[in-house]
Parts: sequence; C-alpha cells; structure tokens
Amino acid sequence: MNLPNQLTMARLVLTGAFVACFYTPWTNAYSIALIIFGVASATDYLDGSIARARNLVTNFGKLFDPLADKILIAAAFILLSEKDVIPSWITIVILTREFFVTGIRQIAAGQGAVLAAEKLGKHKMVWQIITVLFFMLTAASREPMFGFLQEVFQPSTAHTWIGGFIIYFTTALTLVSGFSYFWKNRHLFNDA
Repeated sequence: MNLPNQLTMARLVLTGAFVACFYTPWTNAYSIALIIFGVASATDYLDGSIARARNLVTNFGKLFDPLADKILIAAAFILLSEKDVIPSWITIVILTREFFVTGIRQIAAGQGAVLAAEKLGKHKMVWQIITVLFFMLTAASREPMFGFLQEVFQPSTAHTWIGGFIIYFTTALTLVSGFSYFWKNRHLFNDA
C-alpha cells in the first residue's frame, strides 16, 4: 500500500479516535478531539498532493479517499448535531448529498468506471472542515487547553452571524456540488 493510501486509511483510524475523544469525560476532550480532527483533515490534503506529485494515483485512492472524507465529515456533523451545536436538518442534508454521490460512484463502478472527486467537491470539503473547526473551536475554547481563545469564541452577535454564515454557506455549497456531480454524470442513468 503506497503512502497516499496509508494516509487515507490513517484518516479512518483518526476518525474513530475523534469520535471516542468526543465522548470521553476528560477535561480537554473537545480540545483533543479538535486536534485529532485537524490532523485527520490534513491527511486529506496530503494524500492527494503526494499521490499527484509522485504519480501514485490508484483506483483504491480514487474510491477510498472520498469515502474516508465522507466518514470523517459525517462523524463530525452527527456529533455536533447530537450536542445541538448544528441543526439536525443541516446534517441530514449534508449526509444525503454524501450518500447520493457515493451512489453515483457505485453506479459508475458497476459500469466499469471510477469517478474521482471534482474541484467543486473539494471546495465543499474545505468548507465542511472549516465549519467543523469553527464549532469545535467554540466548544474547545471553554476548556483549559484552548481557553486562551475564549474571548474570540464566546457567544456574541458577531459569533452568531459568523457561525450562521459558515453553516448556511457550507450547506448551500454541499447541495450545489451534489447537483453538479449528478449533472456531469447523468449519462450513467441512461438505462434507468
């Protein structure tokens, strides 16, 4: 297994650690979960960059890289919704898009094609990461490890507006990227 694919698999392991940390009754549980999420998100950038730079792009990577992304993001949004940080309907919209795109990839695989991630989908992923980081930093700022950020992330009108913009922009981008992915691959549904 090449290095980019190892990083993809590491992201799956880190996702499990992120979820476990979220539920651990430690003083800095959110802070540690935030760090783990940040490292896992960095592997998303690194695996693709290394694969392209070293010509190590594989079908495994094309399939599992976006799948590992979806698992990481799904876990984060579900956890944030469970804690009433993000409205549940937003998580449902985001997860629906992710399952829909995965379905399109499965249809393509059934026809002998492997669909790689697109640029708009990568922008969507960046904004989803930003969204999770913003709300995780808000929670972590109430703990000792990231307490120095408490003044920046304390509830205020500006914080509410910024958080609202981030979450609604991310949701809109998620929907647009899902529709774009479907539209570009609509030929896969010709026999439907």
